[in-house]
Amino acid sequence: MTQAAFWIAALKIIGINIILSGDNAVVIALACRMLPPKERFWGMILGAGVAVLLRIVFTLVVAEAMGYQWLKLIGGVLLLWVAVKLLVPEDEGDEKIEAASNLWKAVRIVAVADIVMSLDNVIAIAAAAETAAMALDPVHAQSIKAVLIGFGLVTSVPMIIAGSALLMALLDRFPILVWAGAALLGWVAGDIMIKDGALARWFNPAVLDQLHLPAAAAGAVLVLLVGSLIRRSRPLAVMEEPFITRAGHLGEPPQKN
Repeated sequence: MTQAAFWIAALKIIGINIILSGDNAVVIALACRMLPPKERFWGMILGAGVAVLLRIVFTLVVAEAMGYQWLKLIGGVLLLWVAVKLLVPEDEGDEKIEAASNLWKAVRIVAVADIVMSLDNVIAIAAAAETAAMALDPVHAQSIKAVLIGFGLVTSVPMIIAGSALLMALLDRFPILVWAGAALLGWVAGDIMIKDGALARWFNPAVLDQLHLPAAAAGAVLVLLVGSLIRRSRPLAVMEEPFITRAGHLGEPPQKN
């Protein structure tokens, strides 16, 4: 029974994280899509590693802070910012400096997005580990809980890397998916923000329950609108993205006659 309880809890955590890995794969793919092919690999590895480490830390520590007001609102605003940034390419500078900067910039985007997107889900992972740890050994429950969380989340690394690699191939072929991915992050941001307890000061909880879907949709629309406006305000040369050849490598944009 003891081993069964451990593995059941581990499978629950892995199952929860399969769903979470989908969001991470989207973020990693969007953040790394403009990197040179060689740096994409490291972007995926480092991005996935950062995502898993942060998920472990926040599952162990931040889950208890989720009851504090304003935290979800602040996190939602951060995620909206990340989503808009994905739609707006940076100004081009020196190639060597820009390449090194881009890699760590991609990892930073993944880190910020994962911090926000983890907030609503770490509680479920912590609960599964807590239940099993108490059943296994109440005296050493905290240590067992940490082992369960670490094991369950580390197993997500292959899923995150494989998912982000597939998505980047699709983003190269269908650039419109970048907008769809940014809209998804906006949707998550709106959904997170409407759940913040601080809103209960001004709105009836029953009304807030009815606003989850509209708030999520508003977040997606806001990201697309702001991203579109910023792109239109930028010079055309800045907005041109690197041309992706059929072989999947970055190349020069086709010359216009």
